[in-house]
Amino acid sequence: MRSLRMKRIILIFLVLLSLGFTDLSAKDLKTKVILLISEQNIEGPQRAWWVSEIDLSTSEVAVARKLIEAGFEVLEPSNLTKVIKVDRAFRLVNLSQGESVKLGNLSKADYVILGKAIASSGSKVPQSSMVSCFANITAKLIRVKDGRVLVYLDALGNSAHMDVISGGREALANAGSDLAGKIIEALKAEVNR
Repeated sequence: MRSLRMKRIILIFLVLLSLGFTDLSAKDLKTKVILLISEQNIEGPQRAWWVSEIDLSTSEVAVARKLIEAGFEVLEPSNLTKVIKVDRAFRLVNLSQGESVKLGNLSKADYVILGKAIASSGSKVPQSSMVSCFANITAKLIRVKDGRVLVYLDALGNSAHMDVISGGREALANAGSDLAGKIIEALKAEVNR
């Protein structure tokens, strides 16, 4: 008698459990991405440019914004700051591909985007007080579960502004938006595969 009752309880539990999981759709299971893009916005041509380097995380914000709009879940890497070493001279996140995969596992990410972004100012725009600014981003999309690099990407951005920091920020944002489109395309191809 007890054995039969136990079997019924287990059967009811399994039925209820399976009903709960069948309600989940692909939309509920968002692909999780962590962005690790180190950035340098170089104020101007100087002998020791790292003295004037500024990190506003502009490119990372531009990429994150587009990924969120496309339905991906972007995980905040600042929660893992104890794991990340930052070199004070260059303000670069010194992560190898293997370390970034470990960080992805710790944050329960599906993919890691590991990249570097740099903005610099050029010459003055003729007949104005504006300065031309340029940004370059290189990145690789890594699948966390096996550590495989799926694609290498790059993007460019430019801007003209009276202030070189603001111009560099705009150039980084433009490059980040360009990179985001390429990342979204690669992620959608991977997820739908």
